[in-house]
Amino acid sequence: MRASQSRQKSYADRRRMPLEFEAGDHVFLRVTPTTGVGKAIRAKKLSPRYLGPYQISRRIGPVAYEIAMPPQLANLHPVFHVSQLQKYVPDPSHVLEADTVQVKEDLSIEMQPVKVDERLSKRPDGKATRLIKVIWDSRTGDSTWEKEEEMKKSYPHLFSGKS
Repeated sequence: MRASQSRQKSYADRRRMPLEFEAGDHVFLRVTPTTGVGKAIRAKKLSPRYLGPYQISRRIGPVAYEIAMPPQLANLHPVFHVSQLQKYVPDPSHVLEADTVQVKEDLSIEMQPVKVDERLSKRPDGKATRLIKVIWDSRTGDSTWEKEEEMKKSYPHLFSGKS
């Protein structure tokens, strides 16, 4: 058994490459997109996992790097573990705009609803439940169906001037 484990370890070690960066390299930063109420905006596999690219200012230790953060992300601590970074391969289609994205300290994103698109009334238990289709991102058209009374409490500005 030990000989087999040793052989497997040697195979894995031959292919394993430690992830290292130099000062001045560019990397993507891993984030978790969620709404302000904690619900995922879109399917996990379709949501952007990385923001950037950002430049590495300096290496702190063997697995920690300081990143030059833009003003929009100034609330984040600029030191990240190597597991939160991905090497940047220059390509203009990889760049995600961070000007409208506010990342929290726990690397989550709070999305604000843009507008109410449709209204619907359902009666599952004999009680009328009013649902509204909320557009979260006007650029991509991401939307979800939410309960109207909860959205009125959380986001009253969407309903100002409407009945």
